[in-house]
Amino acid sequence: MRLFILLIIFLCAFNANAEEKKIYLAGGCFWCLEEAYQGVDGVISAISGYSGGHTTNPTYEKISTGKTGHIEALEIIYDDEIINSDSILNIFFKNIDPFDENGQFCDKGYQYQSAIFLNININQTLVNKYISIIENNYEKKVKTLVLEFDKFYEAEDYHQDFYIKNPIRYNYYKKGCGRVKRLKQLSIIFNE
Repeated sequence: MRLFILLIIFLCAFNANAEEKKIYLAGGCFWCLEEAYQGVDGVISAISGYSGGHTTNPTYEKISTGKTGHIEALEIIYDDEIINSDSILNIFFKNIDPFDENGQFCDKGYQYQSAIFLNININQTLVNKYISIIENNYEKKVKTLVLEFDKFYEAEDYHQDFYIKNPIRYNYYKKGCGRVKRLKQLSIIFNE
């Protein structure tokens, strides 16, 4: 019994010291990107928020003016023993329009631009690999921004899990915005 208790204590201590892996991505409406990642094996959480701007503690009302420099973004916390940054980028590009430089789907403006925020868990080489494949397959220039990560601000509570809390409104928005139709048209695939 004593050995069992020591094993439990060791495993808890080992898990407590495990480094959390985080990636920050922007794909237009953060509700839609959040839905794409939640439930994916190895993704611990997907949190809606704001990144890339020049003001502190932005609110949805402030960033929606386009004057704070922030982009609606997602913080993805993941277990890299189950899913890696390569797979996370694969999911990302299948859920955005990488050719739209004015936002995403019906949401236009810098605050809805698609973006990848480089950090220790996602590097320029990996991003370039995906961009190169897409540009070669479609013979079009990828307009997704590649930015250095600085800070992430969690969005207001009512934005978190919006697709779960408000399924009718969310699905009406997602379909009405043209996201579903455009993603089917694009049908981004990678040689896997």
